[in-house]
Amino acid sequence: MRGRLGEAGGAIPPRVTVFADQFPAVANLDPELLSALRRAATDAAVDGVEFFVNSGWRSPAYQEQLLEKAISKYGSAEEAARWVATPETSAHVAGKAVDIGPAEARAWLSEHGAAYGLCQIYRNEPWHYELRPEAILTGCPPMFADPSHDPRMW
Repeated sequence: MRGRLGEAGGAIPPRVTVFADQFPAVANLDPELLSALRRAATDAAVDGVEFFVNSGWRSPAYQEQLLEKAISKYGSAEEAARWVATPETSAHVAGKAVDIGPAEARAWLSEHGAAYGLCQIYRNEPWHYELRPEAILTGCPPMFADPSHDPRMW
């Protein structure tokens, strides 16, 4: 969903790589997260795997739009919270989360991401990655079932 707020709010067209600084969804990511993503993407390319950013940084207004759509789709704020955070709690709004595709890229990150500090955070969102620098030494932490189980969302 590109959304009525457009690319300036964080919407992104298909097949945008982690190197596409012309898009705010990429350029406004936390610099350490972006650096780790770019290192991983460069190494994955050697294996013939390309990373695309399906969603990255989002403005609070765009996050609110996504939340409203999720409430409409799932029927309640409680059920929507399993999939979409509020603008106040969203790691995307803070530039600290990225949704990666396609499936081959997610599989590559699932196997190799911890070496870059890139971890899947939610079991129900295999596309959602955040930076956990400690994972380089200790591996990724256990995943939450979904965002509604993440204490950062409370």
